[in-house]
Amino acid sequence: MAYKLEYIWLDGYKPEPSIRSKTKVVDSEPSDVKDCPAWAFDGSSTEQAEGSSSDCLLKPVRMVSDPCRKNAFLVLCEVLAADGSIHPSNTRGIFEDNSDFWFGFEQEYTIMEGNLPLGFPPGGYPGPQGPYYCSVGTDNCVGRDVVEAHLDSCLDAGLSVTGINAEVMKGQWEYQLFGKGAKAAADDLWLSRFLLHRNAESFGVSIELHPKPVMGDWNGSGCHTNFSNTAIRDQGGEALIRSICDKFAKAHKDDIGEYGSDNEQRLTGLHETQAIDTFSYDVSDRGASIRIPVGTVQAGWKGYLEDRRPASNMDPYRVVARILATVNG
Repeated sequence: MAYKLEYIWLDGYKPEPSIRSKTKVVDSEPSDVKDCPAWAFDGSSTEQAEGSSSDCLLKPVRMVSDPCRKNAFLVLCEVLAADGSIHPSNTRGIFEDNSDFWFGFEQEYTIMEGNLPLGFPPGGYPGPQGPYYCSVGTDNCVGRDVVEAHLDSCLDAGLSVTGINAEVMKGQWEYQLFGKGAKAAADDLWLSRFLLHRNAESFGVSIELHPKPVMGDWNGSGCHTNFSNTAIRDQGGEALIRSICDKFAKAHKDDIGEYGSDNEQRLTGLHETQAIDTFSYDVSDRGASIRIPVGTVQAGWKGYLEDRRPASNMDPYRVVARILATVNG
């Protein structure tokens, strides 16, 4: 029997990579990612090599069922240079993993129809924000068929998506994804993004991850990143939590540099954000850089923290690497 392996990798485009993929057909079913053979691609077509020496290698690192095709699997890969070294574009390969950290991503995105968010009339705007967040009904809620198809695909693939909701701007949505282990969590976010883009193809729409898809009095799109380690989850205490937030204050400039391009358009101090050049933290404050959830406080200052600065287009490998470096620094 033939099996289809969809090899997925990140290209060399900047400031953020795009997702690429191609299908390999094999004659035996892989039992896990170690059974997936290494492969190669033309790096000169993805901003990862020169045409005179164009081969780049694909190293499989995560395999899940492909929910959209029979006898198929999605195979997430790292990119290696032809000599087997870590390719400069391989942000997954530049930091040490840490299984003690758990991450929860809140991925916001906008469904686009042509050059406009879904639900925006040609040449104009819908009514002001307010009725669209967590809405139901055709007047306020658009794109639910796209969102539901994506949710089912992620769950069928075994990705730990924990929820969905319509967001503040019309045509804007969010899903939440949880993962244990820094690289595992980021792997699953990239796979979920792949499925988001591929599902959108079936509906004739596209997905926009820009942090400010519509200028003006409209919410931007972020990827709030919740995180914890054993000390935060089990030890806790107000002194520990505040000391971690103080570390983020000192590292703010370095963190922001890794949290997504054009983020200054979103982090303005308005629309539930803190200004990009200011750091703050507080309990239950969605206008802070780091939000301490009220549930964490109520549990004896034990639980998790929410970094509200990452943009919707951020590379999760770069974000988790910065959080690891800041917390452990």
